[in-house]
Amino acid sequence: MSGLPVRCTQTGAARYVFRGASLAVLVLLSACGTTSSPGSNIPTPSQGSGARSESLADTYVKLGIGYLQQGKRDLALSNLQRALELDDSSSSAHNAIAILYEQLGEIKLARRHYERAVRLNPQDSPAQNNYGAFLCRQNEMQKAEQHFLEALKNPLYETPEFAYENAGLCALQVPDRAKAERYFREALRANPTLPESLYQMALLSYEAQNYLSARAYLQRHAEAAQHTPRSLWLGIRIERELGDKNALASYSLLLKGKFPGSEEAGLLLQETGKTR
Repeated sequence: MSGLPVRCTQTGAARYVFRGASLAVLVLLSACGTTSSPGSNIPTPSQGSGARSESLADTYVKLGIGYLQQGKRDLALSNLQRALELDDSSSSAHNAIAILYEQLGEIKLARRHYERAVRLNPQDSPAQNNYGAFLCRQNEMQKAEQHFLEALKNPLYETPEFAYENAGLCALQVPDRAKAERYFREALRANPTLPESLYQMALLSYEAQNYLSARAYLQRHAEAAQHTPRSLWLGIRIERELGDKNALASYSLLLKGKFPGSEEAGLLLQETGKTR
């Protein structure tokens, strides 16, 4: 992974998930009163000058990333530091250690290495995306968007949907719902089964009172991912507006049966009690 996620609240907990750059995973953020998960991608070793030192540096980068994915941060740190000692021009090493430092709460060090990664290789789209997610978590929305757009300039970027989705999640924190919707639509053009973008489009449609559209997006979300408390709660609210008692009952049973201790189940019980 190479980034962290973010989220915000609607019914008590709407979530935004940021996707990252060099660790090929998702990262979580938290902002504007919600919970979210930003994403990160695993960095690929950079090309350096000396073949021998570069090869050894790349090996340490791969080891560091592996340990980072396993949660062994001390081993990840020592290997990534060794990689940078051998090749300080490795954008992959800077990207990976930036993710690690952010996880450790070393924000200044994380920023320094994210900046170094994108300076060394502006076309490193995963690093640009990860840095954008980092900046969004620091509430630097405008600057974050610039880095998401830099990531998207590279025609060889294999997962542009993550940068579009992260840009949308960041726009929600402004909040700029119109811009967020544009980015989520682009993310879904690149990958029609992206669960977070489908959920966010369902939520935005619901908030705009486009209930049939909200239902359609949520149905697509259910085909792409397992239901969560937030998606089931959104389904309940959508079907309540559309007057489909069978669908409403189905969502309610799933929420109470699968996630009885969730905040959303608590909200449902409160509402049920009020209507008795």
